[in-house]
Amino acid sequence: MILAVLFANAEGNILIKRFHGVPAEERLHWRSFLVKLGADNLKGVKNEELLVACHKSVYIVYTILGDVSIYVVGKDAYDELALSEVIFTITSAVKDVCGKPPTERRFLDKYGRICLCLDEIVWKGYLENTEKDRIKRLIRLKPPTEF
Repeated sequence: MILAVLFANAEGNILIKRFHGVPAEERLHWRSFLVKLGADNLKGVKNEELLVACHKSVYIVYTILGDVSIYVVGKDAYDELALSEVIFTITSAVKDVCGKPPTERRFLDKYGRICLCLDEIVWKGYLENTEKDRIKRLIRLKPPTEF
């Protein structure tokens, strides 16, 4: 299960957070843990260079895209390899929506469309769509041409 997808700015403020199957009392712990992890390790990292961590039997894959840090947390079948596919799909969708690696302002301007993309990629903790064209069609709220 994909436990969390978080986006944060350079100062560590959470821009978007999605938790699946994580109790409410643990969410604050995960948010602060992930932001600290990024602050310690993302300095000097190139855009879309993936970093991997393991904490309490869960896997964390994270990267930086423009001014935004992206974290994906998973367990069980979603190991570091599966999470790398999830984060690749997310970064690709964000770049498509923003037109390029986003600044924080551009990210917030496109917030609604990015949330729609996230809903189409990860649904209730499971990877739903990875096809770029299908995601584009779904966020335009048009029916897919193929099933």
